[in-house]
Amino acid sequence: MTTTFTSSTAPAQPTLRLAFALSMGAAVSLGITRFAYALLLPPMRADLGWSYALAGGMNTANAVGYLAGALVTPALMRRFGVTRLLVVGAVLASVFMAGSGFVTDAPALLLQRLLAGVASAWVFVAGGLLAARLGDADARGGAARGGLLLGIYYGGTGFGILLSALLVPQVLRSASGVPHGWTWAWWALALASAAATCLLAWAARAMPDRPAAATPSAAATAASAAEPAAVRQFGWALAGYALFGMGYIGYMTFVIALLREQGASAGFVTLFYALLGIACVASSRLWAGLLDRYRGGQPQALLNGLLGVATLLPVLSSSAPVALASGVLFGGVFLSVVASTTALVRHNLPPARWAQGISLFTIVFALGQIVGPTVTGWISDGPGGLARGLVASAIALWLGAVLASRQHALKETG
Repeated sequence: MTTTFTSSTAPAQPTLRLAFALSMGAAVSLGITRFAYALLLPPMRADLGWSYALAGGMNTANAVGYLAGALVTPALMRRFGVTRLLVVGAVLASVFMAGSGFVTDAPALLLQRLLAGVASAWVFVAGGLLAARLGDADARGGAARGGLLLGIYYGGTGFGILLSALLVPQVLRSASGVPHGWTWAWWALALASAAATCLLAWAARAMPDRPAAATPSAAATAASAAEPAAVRQFGWALAGYALFGMGYIGYMTFVIALLREQGASAGFVTLFYALLGIACVASSRLWAGLLDRYRGGQPQALLNGLLGVATLLPVLSSSAPVALASGVLFGGVFLSVVASTTALVRHNLPPARWAQGISLFTIVFALGQIVGPTVTGWISDGPGGLARGLVASAIALWLGAVLASRQHALKETG
């Protein structure tokens, strides 16, 4: 029997359909708003004369905005509701991306990236909370698919990556004779984001803002009050997640530039990024059992370790098969690290504290992403170039794996 959500304003919808529609939040906030920039970095850097440090600084600005957005998200969700914040954030992210196509000065572009980061944090955190609630309601209906539903939501980033891989190179070719032709790609991405926002709005309307599954019982409320330090007990996982933020964003920012330096054609880059996006989508099924089975930091540790391997592969060899293997492995793993932190929160905290837990992990994630692109770019400007920068990213990921492996499940809250 299919578990459904109902609301007074919309008919019941199958859980999986809602999960895929909600995944457009991850597609907008990460797949398009953040990761499409990797495809635009080479032409923008060549056109505007940027260093790698400045090119990485664009994603650092995005991460600073993401941190600011994450810090205020809990208060905004309480004030305006989860679903409203989700949709408004997606609309604003689309607007700010379009704005990046109207300016060429570095300060103005940094501001656009920062504002897009603020809006994307609202989308990502609100969407993750709704996905967690969806999984909880699904379990109460007798279908324990929490890991799968979280994986579908976060795997939605892959839809955004795939769309960007197919869209951006085509637009860049069409605008090749136009001054600052990369601006056209920003406008195309904004339109794609707006289309995804329409589907996201439908999903938000089909779900109640405060479903019964997310309303804490008296026992859960008492347990929550009795253990105010529970979230702080995620220290090892939080430290590992910060290093994940540092390491993964270095790869996602500069891997396309590395491939182009190694002589990859535009067609190969499209294939590489498309396969990475497809692997992201497939990862929702691949790691669902792992997320459901373990209550501690084991999933995060394993996945961080695999990401370090994927990051190092294109440094060790410039051959096409190795590069494709790197992209597929990275795409099949990195979003499941994000899902693993939400699963950790779901397993160890009562529903009343999920928003607090998810927001805390989002904040340390943003801190890692602030450091990662600029440091990787700074290293890449020195001897060894982009290859040395990605080695640093791999080391950060492996260190994150070691720290996450020390995270144990919290004691039952009773």
